Amino acid sequence: MRHRKSDKKLGRKSPHRKALFNNLVTSLLTHGRIETTEAKAKMLRGFADATITRAVGVHALIAKGDNASPAERAKIVHAHRIARLTVKTPEALQRLFAEIGPHFASRKGGYTRILKTRVRKGDAAPMAFVELVGLGPQAAAA
Repeated sequence: MRHRKSDKKLGRKSPHRKALFNNLVTSLLTHGRIETTEAKAKMLRGFADATITRAVGVHALIAKGDNASPAERAKIVHAHRIARLTVKTPEALQRLFAEIGPHFASRKGGYTRILKTRVRKGDAAPMAFVELVGLGPQAAAA
């Protein structure tokens, strides 16, 4: 019985599922918008929002630059290390703390948007776009 089990298994064991969402979050941060199935998109939203919250939380400390105290610098390093567990490329990690964190600094959550798009031809799976609010593919390319 699956009573009171909140997340979907997506037909994968837990290490495979963790790797899948780490890769999806990395792609989302790199490109600003990705297309995946609706089930994966709904699960991805929580992982992506938690990762972006790490960058938003230390945005004010990063803005201080050299004026940050040693304790504040330790918080910045800790946030980078925790984010690195999810974000797998240095480019995506740099973009997370340099662009995405400052962009969402005034928001209290809801960093991603899901747009239902089509039905995949091969297996009739419902597809959806997941994009960063205000940082879609046009903003990522600029």
